[in-house]
Amino acid sequence: MWVVSLAMPVLLLLLAAPAARAQDVYFSQPFANRQADNPAWVGLLDDYGATLSFRNQFPQLAGTFITSQLAADWRLPQRGLHQALGVLVSQDRAGAAGYTRFSATAQYAYHTRLSRTVALSGGAQVGYGRQRVGYNNLTFGDQYAADGTLLGPSAESLSGLPPVNYLSVGLGAVLYAEQAWLSVSGQHLNQPNLGFRAQAGLPRRLSVSGGYKLFVRRPTGFGAGEVREISVVPTATYARQGGSGRSEAGICLLADPITLGATYRNLTSPDLATQHVLALTAGVAYGDLRLGYAYDVGLSALAAELGGAHEITVTVRAFDKLESAYRRLKRRNYPTNPCPKF
Repeated sequence: MWVVSLAMPVLLLLLAAPAARAQDVYFSQPFANRQADNPAWVGLLDDYGATLSFRNQFPQLAGTFITSQLAADWRLPQRGLHQALGVLVSQDRAGAAGYTRFSATAQYAYHTRLSRTVALSGGAQVGYGRQRVGYNNLTFGDQYAADGTLLGPSAESLSGLPPVNYLSVGLGAVLYAEQAWLSVSGQHLNQPNLGFRAQAGLPRRLSVSGGYKLFVRRPTGFGAGEVREISVVPTATYARQGGSGRSEAGICLLADPITLGATYRNLTSPDLATQHVLALTAGVAYGDLRLGYAYDVGLSALAAELGGAHEITVTVRAFDKLESAYRRLKRRNYPTNPCPKF
């Protein structure tokens, strides 16, 4: 029988439902991490770009849950700008037991205009994943003396849990106009097996989100005559995976180049009482560089004790304004998607 020397990491794994049940990480800056939610976002906002994200969840506990992610997309420079490619690489680490999950995903999106003011993007993805448990931080009963002193290495055999490899498939669509959008996606549609010894499928994740942009001041012009945008964007999201649900209602203020936001999150699980979290976000853009930060404030007693989460994103994106203006004059341009960048 295994004995873990640190009790807090075990508590963390029991309480952190997304980690313990092999569910997906939820980012507090979902629009900076759009590709993780829906492959249809690939190539939709810029000609090309890359985003590096880091999330440290429950930082007050030992063995915290840490996610690092790199997302990149490229809109193919073909007539009509219909196609885009993306790649998503992420790694999760949790607990003193050394649990890690690595995934690499290839994404494709096709964009088309339904009318002069409404457009649709459809996306698909295939990902490879690998999860494993390390044993360097585990201790066993035969390593302890009667007084609790740690004696030396264990005689236990640790060869019974080899890494688990799997493939995951996802689909999604984004319908949008200049001031509104609706995103629908399904992840892990094939429910891959993640069990080390017994069958344990990764549950499907279904999510719906949308928003509406209210312009206080519309952006116009370039260079010295440029008028910077001021807008307010209310958003809403609902996601369900493996019996657990997440509902969010947020608002984002953009006063170019500053973005501020607040999101109320409701987390439901069959094993835990409903948890309430307030995610606060802030971001700044400087040329093609964007920096974002988010902090989760636990409003429920358990969520507050676990310590919230810190999240940082760094994005480099490029958009050819002159080419976009030319396409607009020729009536070849798509509507500008109104979702926030952070």
